[in-house]
Amino acid sequence: MNEFDVILALSMGLGLAAASGFRVFLPPFLLSIAVRADAVDVNLMDTPFEYFDSNVAVILLGAATVAEFAAYYVPWVDNLLDTIASPAAVVAGTGMTALVLEGNTDPVIQWSLAIIAGGGVTAAVQGATVVTRGVSSALTMGVANPVVSTGENIAAVLMTLIAMVLPILAAVFVALLIGTIVVKAANKATSAP
Repeated sequence: MNEFDVILALSMGLGLAAASGFRVFLPPFLLSIAVRADAVDVNLMDTPFEYFDSNVAVILLGAATVAEFAAYYVPWVDNLLDTIASPAAVVAGTGMTALVLEGNTDPVIQWSLAIIAGGGVTAAVQGATVVTRGVSSALTMGVANPVVSTGENIAAVLMTLIAMVLPILAAVFVALLIGTIVVKAANKATSAP
């Protein structure tokens, strides 16, 4: 594969990883549908990801997506779910980045990029969503949490679709998102007593 294909695959992986920071199961679910429909070109034959291209994967990920979406609309359950979702999101972001890089790069580079870039992006986005939900819970006793959840759902869907259709644009959005998270964290750190 040429360098441009690697850049496209990495851009898609980073977009999917960021989307996993908002919702764990939605990005793999939509990617599984896209792979199953041959809308996203990845070579999964004889790889650890080959079962991702199956009806069983689509059904299981679809059921998990619906359950996750519903759970995030229950105040205080959403906070509990964040503790479970945080490590799962990093695993999902890392895995999807590795999946779309499959066959495009040397396995050492593939997994290094997946763990560092994909996992790192997911962790940053997931961390920001946990903080946002925590602030919402503290200030509104959880009443505003469904609004936060709706925003996260929309962000997850849009980012996933953009990553699969316009991966370079997704990478730009990821850079802006991570930049915003870093600036807000830096501002909060400098304003702390």
